[in-house]
Amino acid sequence: MSVDFLPHRPTKIIGIGSNYRRHVEEMGRPIPQVPKVFLKPTTALIGAGEAIAIPPGTERVDHEAELGVVIGRRMCRVPKEAALEFVAGYTCVNDVTARDFQRADGVFARAKGFDTFCPVGPVLVSDVDPGALRIRAWVNGVLRQDGHTSDMIFDVPTLLAFVSHIMTLEPGDILSTGTPSGVGPLQPGEVVAVEVEGIGRLENPVERRVDRNAS
Repeated sequence: MSVDFLPHRPTKIIGIGSNYRRHVEEMGRPIPQVPKVFLKPTTALIGAGEAIAIPPGTERVDHEAELGVVIGRRMCRVPKEAALEFVAGYTCVNDVTARDFQRADGVFARAKGFDTFCPVGPVLVSDVDPGALRIRAWVNGVLRQDGHTSDMIFDVPTLLAFVSHIMTLEPGDILSTGTPSGVGPLQPGEVVAVEVEGIGRLENPVERRVDRNAS
């Protein structure tokens, strides 16, 4: 079953870093022993067709195609075996990242927190197996990412249980589960598309942000 899904204002967006083996390898990082959890602000949310705005001062902004999990009911300290019972459905997410800021800061808040850096949608699907989905990303029609959720280091039930033991998840909250290999830069004028098998296709144009108050 699928329904149209437009970004609203969840209480939080939870991201997971370094959760695909091939992506960890391409970034030259060690395999994590526990999920790497970070937060994106809800002001980063945009929907399908809305523009990703590259901010001034950054030299590289990357696409990151991801499976998004939307929480259906309040979830607090839930075991892995029951975790999927709390899911409303699944959607496409693009965890847009200013890679140079990430490397400079050593933390994710600025790099992943800009307005428009979390495209989500366009539909919410409830009847798919989150461990058996192909994830792809195109830029101007050229395939950049082609992965599979079976390559996840920590599967969706494990992630949900882990996060729910840290913070209470509320209905509408979004868990973005990590990206496969092939992340790459975006440029103004391009169109980036994220497709998750059995769910749909999320497309967004890319533009350069112009600050009105800049001198």
